Amino acid sequence: QVQLVESGGGLVQAGGSLRLSCAFSGRTFTNYVMAWFRQAPGKERESVAAISRGGDSTYKAASVKGRFTISRDNAKNTVYLEMNSLKPEDTAVYYCAAKAFPGSTVVLGPYEYWGQGTQVIVSS
Repeated sequence: QVQLVESGGGLVQAGGSLRLSCAFSGRTFTNYVMAWFRQAPGKERESVAAISRGGDSTYKAASVKGRFTISRDNAKNTVYLEMNSLKPEDTAVYYCAAKAFPGSTVVLGPYEYWGQGTQVIVSS
């Protein structure tokens, strides 16, 4: 069964950077579209970014476009979220998600597997 473990969260000042990592195990990583979601306190979970099986196609939410980059290393079974120019409104628990998909494009949902989340706090 697929297991996802996020890491890399923490407390940073506005304008700073963090790199989140998600380790995938249990199945063949290259069969899965990967994505990042986030949930801020008191708010609903929202999509942040997604990446195709081969890593050649990505989706980014408008709120993070130009600041965040999603990537994957299929040799390491790992997906990353590089977060730059962080803002206080980026404060949230960030979740890694996976979806088995036969195609070569990104998929927005529904996602089948979820990690436990990693907390990101951005202070002014």
